[in-house]
Amino acid sequence: MEQPNLNYILKLSGKSETFKHKIIDIIKYELPLEIDAYYMCLRLNKIKQVSECVHKIKHKISVYGMENSFYIAEEYENNLREGKTELQKEFEEILIVIRNFTNLQ
Repeated sequence: MEQPNLNYILKLSGKSETFKHKIIDIIKYELPLEIDAYYMCLRLNKIKQVSECVHKIKHKISVYGMENSFYIAEEYENNLREGKTELQKEFEEILIVIRNFTNLQ
């Protein structure tokens, strides 16, 4: 499984530790809320809202430099828009990885 990293955040923040920490803090705040919303919408079978949650989360995946995982999230989002849940398992495995990584930051 592809692993998250901070390369993009470091590149974006340059030498500013303050900016780097601000980005990380935003992700630490938003990601759990977005993941919880994803699972809530999924339980309620609100597929359109599930795809919107995936859309938000995929940007965090991108920020963590996970190109293949971003592609999976994008495909899953497109599938959901068509009412299909293919790639759900793969996407949810990515959620575990990024949640664990985020908790370590």
